[in-house]
Amino acid sequence: MRDFYRGKRILVTGAAGTVGREIVRQLYSFAPAELRLMDNNESEMFFLAEEYRNQNVFCFLGDVRDRSKVEKLSKGIDIIIHSAAFKHVQLSEYNPFDVVQTNIIGVENIIQAATACNVKRVLFTSSDKAVNPTNVMGTSKLMGERLITAANAVRNGSDTIFSSTRFGNVIGSRGSVVPLFMKQIKNGGPITLTDEKMTRFVMTVEEAARLVLKSVTIARGGEVFVTKMPVVKIPDLAEAMIELLAPKYGYDPFDIGIVEIGVKPGEKLYEELMSEEEVHRAIELKDMFVITPAFKSIYESITYEYPGIIPDKVKRSYVSSNEEPMGKDAIKQYLIENRIIESIDEVLLEVA
Repeated sequence: MRDFYRGKRILVTGAAGTVGREIVRQLYSFAPAELRLMDNNESEMFFLAEEYRNQNVFCFLGDVRDRSKVEKLSKGIDIIIHSAAFKHVQLSEYNPFDVVQTNIIGVENIIQAATACNVKRVLFTSSDKAVNPTNVMGTSKLMGERLITAANAVRNGSDTIFSSTRFGNVIGSRGSVVPLFMKQIKNGGPITLTDEKMTRFVMTVEEAARLVLKSVTIARGGEVFVTKMPVVKIPDLAEAMIELLAPKYGYDPFDIGIVEIGVKPGEKLYEELMSEEEVHRAIELKDMFVITPAFKSIYESITYEYPGIIPDKVKRSYVSSNEEPMGKDAIKQYLIENRIIESIDEVLLEVA
């Protein structure tokens, strides 16, 4: 993968986000010729600029809604990794038209800019919420995937390869349940749990970024990459975190209660990364699934061949409630080995 990115010129949108920053960190280690980073978060972009000062990294304030800015930054670029999006489910319900502008029109602007500038590859970062969406945010992400796939059919002479990658909960990211549980344990509890039947796929931010970067290297055009991920039951995650953290904060684990507060509007009890409809057109690799386009006749010029294909047909959808979850001991080990507890604790200390 290092050889693939060495000497390339790469544009990353949403570079100041949790996953975006990790993508930048990993890309930088591959010695690209140039990294252009774009985000509308002024404070975080300032910190990024300070972190990579006097290097071949250039930080730009901008919004994917601004087509002229996107096209200007795409000139001379080899690869675009499009990570900018509105991702909060409930806020998206209150601001649906803004979500359309960023998550849908923004994707169109990326496509138009990449085509005009003959960018070689574009990778769109999607979400598990794009599968059988129940809310505005998920629906906008699904539309983004569809636009990216269809862009391969309307390239107008351009050779750009457009693909998507879809992943679930990035454990420990801003807005995820782990920082919330940590804060509640630190305050002596109780932990608030929406439903005891809740299950989720989990992955670290490092794993999410690695999936994105690998997907770029093997993309053929129009497919959606889905990583294989471990599964946790949210009550088991809560109990594991209590057992790990309560003594650290001076509490007896038995004194930290768990209160069930009910499922939030639009929230599913499980995560879906591949639907029943997508199974028959999916290809399995060692560490991911590849969902090929539904309208195969339109993309018949594209050969969907990848290294390490598992020859057996994919037999079922990829849903967290159908997969074997990690036990509490495995969850503890996962949190410790990936330094999730330490990294979030450092952030909580900074905020305090």
